[in-house]
Amino acid sequence: MKLKSLLIPAIATVLVAGAALASPGHKPGEGHGDNAFGQPGNPKQPARVVNIVMREDNGKMEFVPDRIEVKTGEQVRFVIRNNGELDHEIVLATLEENLKHAEIMRKNPDMEHDDPNAKRLAPKKTGEFIWKFTKAGTFDFSCLIPGHREAGMTGTVIVK
Repeated sequence: MKLKSLLIPAIATVLVAGAALASPGHKPGEGHGDNAFGQPGNPKQPARVVNIVMREDNGKMEFVPDRIEVKTGEQVRFVIRNNGELDHEIVLATLEENLKHAEIMRKNPDMEHDDPNAKRLAPKKTGEFIWKFTKAGTFDFSCLIPGHREAGMTGTVIVK
């Protein structure tokens, strides 16, 4: 019994310390640092506003616009509106990451995201996220709800 009363607090300490080391300077679950397509933006810093509409049109699902150009180092406030009749999401990542994530979504279609590079919206709702593009390249944004990307709901961010 004495061993058990010592072991449980010790395990809890290791788990908490491990989480802190995995994402230093962040609260648990906020370890999103710089990656291949940038980093979460700072809401206290200026940002260019880019409006994106998600919708269905004659059987096609789409983002309007589906192509965005930004400069390396630029911070963008994506303001997203779902004008469609279905739930949609936007997930910003590399094309490879989004294709892998789409496979996971096919197996777990009700998965919802709580990531700084993604937003899921019900019909007629709006949302936003801020992203800073720290590296040049071509990146993807897609709706990863099963079938939506395949129906045309994808776009490109070109960082120069």
